[in-house]
Amino acid sequence: MVLLILGILIFLFSLFLKPIPGIEQPRRIGRIVGIGLVLAGIIVSSFVQIDAGNIGVKKLFGRVQPEVLVSGLHFVNPLFEIDEMDVRTQNYTMSGINDEGHKSGDDAIRVLTADGLEVTIDLTVLYRLTPAEAPRLVSETGTDYEDKIVRPIARTRIRDNAVYYEAVALYSTKRDEFQSRIFKAIEADFRKRGLFLESLLVRNITLPASVKGAIEQKIQAEQEAQKMQFVLQKERQEADRKRVEAQGIADYQQIISASLTDKQLQYEQIKANMELARSQNAKMIIMNGRGAPVILNADK
Repeated sequence: MVLLILGILIFLFSLFLKPIPGIEQPRRIGRIVGIGLVLAGIIVSSFVQIDAGNIGVKKLFGRVQPEVLVSGLHFVNPLFEIDEMDVRTQNYTMSGINDEGHKSGDDAIRVLTADGLEVTIDLTVLYRLTPAEAPRLVSETGTDYEDKIVRPIARTRIRDNAVYYEAVALYSTKRDEFQSRIFKAIEADFRKRGLFLESLLVRNITLPASVKGAIEQKIQAEQEAQKMQFVLQKERQEADRKRVEAQGIADYQQIISASLTDKQLQYEQIKANMELARSQNAKMIIMNGRGAPVILNADK
């Protein structure tokens, strides 16, 4: 485009150039140079390369053309102005950590919940440009759609939907439901503007210090309760074990009591006396004939 404009200027200048003494045909030389630059500018401007992952939106004298250029080399009208736009997945992060998001400083989203508490949310929006909708997006919004569409819509929809949840529920049990709800709301708005929402990542939800402390105490109490239930269950199992063991001993004693006779006891007594008699230790056994023998250790 620069060569084309420069060639036109030189050509027009040569038309009004007065003859210079000693220089042969200055007008003719100027016209030749001007035409040459115009031709070179036309050739150079007629070929446009679109990089991979991008598309080209054509504009002619400020009017956006409905056709888009895909990646590759194209032969176009040299008067076209081409806006190259990225159609790959892009992310926009709003975070409370300095220099982590797209805006410097604290850019987290502060919302009010159903119970009137202020909650801070860090969010990442994953989206991409819809190629067929790129001309309309450029015509209606321009190429700075991140600041005009992505950021304000995401922040507004999060604030609009956070009021339906209490702070503790938003932090714990309702987090996935909240994320799904804001995804549907933002997706619908993006689709109307020519953007496709891929995913929403609620990276962090920060509660007020007082609420966070209460939650930690509640979690600790629940853990203690679970521990106590485990101890009680263990004690019940031990009591059941002892009960079964006692029942087994009682059954054994009942069986033995039913099966023992006087002759059996006498036989067992004789066996015991025989074992004592074989012992190398000196012992004295006194038999009284009425019960168990009296055993005296002669070594003591």
